[in-house]
Amino acid sequence: MSPTPSRLTALDALHRSLGATMTDFAGWDMPLRYGSERDEHNAVRTRAGLFDLSHMGEITVTGAQAVDLLNYALVGNIGSVGTGRARYTMICREDGGILDDLIVYRLGETEYMVVANAGNAQVVLDALTERAAGFDAEVRDDRDAYALIAVQGPHSPAIVKSVTDADLDGLKYYAGLPGTVAGVEALIARTGYTGEDGFELFVAPADAEKLWQALTGAGAEYGLVPCGLSCRDTLRLEAGMPLYGHELTTELTPFDAGLGRVVKFEKTSHGEDFVGHDALAAAAERAETAPPRKLVGLIAEGRRVPRAGMSVVAGGEVIGEITSGAPSPTLGRPIAIAYVDASHAAPGTAGVGVDIRGTHEPYEVVALPFYKREK
Repeated sequence: MSPTPSRLTALDALHRSLGATMTDFAGWDMPLRYGSERDEHNAVRTRAGLFDLSHMGEITVTGAQAVDLLNYALVGNIGSVGTGRARYTMICREDGGILDDLIVYRLGETEYMVVANAGNAQVVLDALTERAAGFDAEVRDDRDAYALIAVQGPHSPAIVKSVTDADLDGLKYYAGLPGTVAGVEALIARTGYTGEDGFELFVAPADAEKLWQALTGAGAEYGLVPCGLSCRDTLRLEAGMPLYGHELTTELTPFDAGLGRVVKFEKTSHGEDFVGHDALAAAAERAETAPPRKLVGLIAEGRRVPRAGMSVVAGGEVIGEITSGAPSPTLGRPIAIAYVDASHAAPGTAGVGVDIRGTHEPYEVVALPFYKREK
């Protein structure tokens, strides 16, 4: 049986013409890097980077009861999201396990766009479709309707302003507005995943190359460079942002992940439950009485790089597990995110190390994020 070929974004030929190293990611052929991932990372931190994120999964929910469906299907209170705003939330199983973390945009009075991670898009689509039974709402798979281009970094506002007349100054964090960018109709969002300011531009796939080339031209004087998934991972790691399959899994509830704040029990005061309500209420109670392992940052004292799955140790005992690790270009040292026992989670806790191939390398416990941009 031959393997399923990877899906290609509308910018595939352009990436190859730029010499990108391509990789399979969640069934998509995506650019991993164009040159040095460290240079791409530093460009986003100091200037600007251009990303193709067309692998993300867009699902449109419309209808008179669209908000009721989303309130039932997701853990957040979608009813309090104003038109033109966005919300970070999650979709969970009945047992409280996280199926995916999501961003929901309210595009109109009865129209919402749910953006899922590439690897979970079908799972989220199936779950929303199943949960829509009995609601006057339509769930539509719009993954082929959009390409997604992101501009991230301190110069991103100047770059995007130069090719649009949309009110970017009035566009708040976690908001989106329709506009024209470089002559292309787009949904302009501000919900980045790098720890920097930036914009995500949802456009028709046929317009993607024109927009990419226009942004490349506009960004030349600002030092804009194309960026791949490799530096996107180190950027989000420095910013302490979770990645599904690493910090978030079906084995964890939002409370286990230290993200219980996204679960809004108060939305059920009108009598409507949401999927996973009872299991999550129990998880919230457990987190109060017997705190689960906590998500912390670890900074290496040496040079050996920790990787997901490695054990965190103290006093000869395993006290946790690495979920993500990489060299940090900004800090100049290896860093990691890990779940550790609450007794070892306080910043500065002494004697903590990571078991790297049998050697316990010393690490400093720090609060997340590792990096926070100056406003």
